[in-house]
Amino acid sequence: MFGQMMNFPLTIGSLVDHAARFHSETEIVSVNTAGGVEMASWGSVGANAHRLGDALTKLGLAPQARCATIAWNNRRHLEIYFGVSGAGFVCHTINPRLFPEQLVYIINHAQDEVLFIDRTFIPLVKAIRDKLPGLKHIVLMEGRDEAAAAEIEGLEFYDELIATGSPDTAWPDFDENTASSLCYTSGTTGNPKGVLYSHRSTVLHSFASNSPDCIGFSARDVVLPVVPMFHVNAWGTPYACAMVGARMVMPGPGLDGPSLVDLIDTYKVNVALGVPTIWLGLLGAAEAKGSQLESLKRTVVGGSACPPSMITTFRDKYEVELIHAWGMTEMSPLGSTNQPLAKHSDLPLEDQYALRENQGRPPWGVDLKIVDADGVELPRDGVAQGDLMVRGHWILDSYFLSSREETLTDDWFHTGDVATLDADGFLSIKDRSKDIIKSGGEWISSVDLENIAIAHPALADAAVIGARHVKWDERPVLVAVAAEGQSPSETEVLSIFEGKIASWQVPDRVVFTDVLPRNATGKVLKRNLREEFGEVLIDP
Repeated sequence: MFGQMMNFPLTIGSLVDHAARFHSETEIVSVNTAGGVEMASWGSVGANAHRLGDALTKLGLAPQARCATIAWNNRRHLEIYFGVSGAGFVCHTINPRLFPEQLVYIINHAQDEVLFIDRTFIPLVKAIRDKLPGLKHIVLMEGRDEAAAAEIEGLEFYDELIATGSPDTAWPDFDENTASSLCYTSGTTGNPKGVLYSHRSTVLHSFASNSPDCIGFSARDVVLPVVPMFHVNAWGTPYACAMVGARMVMPGPGLDGPSLVDLIDTYKVNVALGVPTIWLGLLGAAEAKGSQLESLKRTVVGGSACPPSMITTFRDKYEVELIHAWGMTEMSPLGSTNQPLAKHSDLPLEDQYALRENQGRPPWGVDLKIVDADGVELPRDGVAQGDLMVRGHWILDSYFLSSREETLTDDWFHTGDVATLDADGFLSIKDRSKDIIKSGGEWISSVDLENIAIAHPALADAAVIGARHVKWDERPVLVAVAAEGQSPSETEVLSIFEGKIASWQVPDRVVFTDVLPRNATGKVLKRNLREEFGEVLIDP
């Protein structure tokens, strides 16, 4: 024998055990659903996670039983993340913004046996309870509350449940490839699909997240995950933060700009993660309150394309580095983050800034390629556009209760995005394949047009769709939401495109609406916009 290394399974329970052992006193700030703030620590979170795992085992749940949550970002939800998975069960986070019919479908499809809920969602769960025959336990994430108990028959209470478990109970032994957590897609094209993560994939994803070229959490950071814990496990932030013992600020239900500014300034948050619409609210609130967001050093933006004007505002006004990231539920979700290479420091400052506007490059563990309509790989020259394919250590192999053959193409996952890749791996998402505009045989990126339009001071929001055109097949139409107190003309809005793109790419029309329709994860429902405005260029 030549000798080998020790071999321990990569498990989620080991993450919280590490945090509790070596960062026991590091604070977890939690905004309660009912109001107020409580202070916990990695030590108490770890102890309660063990209590919960033991308590669930005593309920008689079989290994891999699905335990669902409909909850905000708070201390108890954090404990559930680790307690459920650590004990060998599957933590199934559910997006409450889905339609009730979709919630019923997801809970029944996942075969959930336990459902943890925050107080906010008592009416929602009460309304669908009789459609969930497989659900054995509904647990309110608080102490006993008789008024709540009267709302849902048999309601149990989190604090009472974990009191039946022991903090000294060890995690059971199981293979690192055992399923740990389950998330469903937003279901924009049919029923939502389940994505089942493993302990191994989650730990590897955490390693990648913590690398300096990705997000790079550390024990010195104060992290505010504004992205909900029901949205792809808050992008894996709880696991990555436990791995390094970072301090966390859990924002609860208040995700509005003023609340977030207060949390950042009060608890000295230096890293925050969220979608562009959240940061628009934050920037507006910081301006109104006169806050300089002095502690904040970097924000991570994903979920949809980030307008370059937002990157500029964070950088120039608040000295905050904005890290553009990209991923999907099917990817755990990390696929790429925008961090420059050493050679880029020699570029003119303007070029360095422009480089930060794309989706960045993949970490080790993710491989990307673009292909044409026949599946032939295209060159990585930053120019060729094709369908984006991905594979890697934390990319799904098949959807929950589905087959590999139904999910992958030649061992690659088809993302549904149209993109370019350059020689260094920098990714630029041009559009969703179903949203890219095909005009006279040429492709026009709706994302590029939206990034320009949203910088117009008279607009609060904007989206671009392809509208039917007699001659060119499709032409871009800008659907705009005017900023409060503004009423810009079509000509005024279109003027912002001058000199920024080729004249043939400028939208043919601007139509105004009160609000853009969005799905449960905040993405604009362009299908709805096409139904409403897709014929505006056709003469009646």
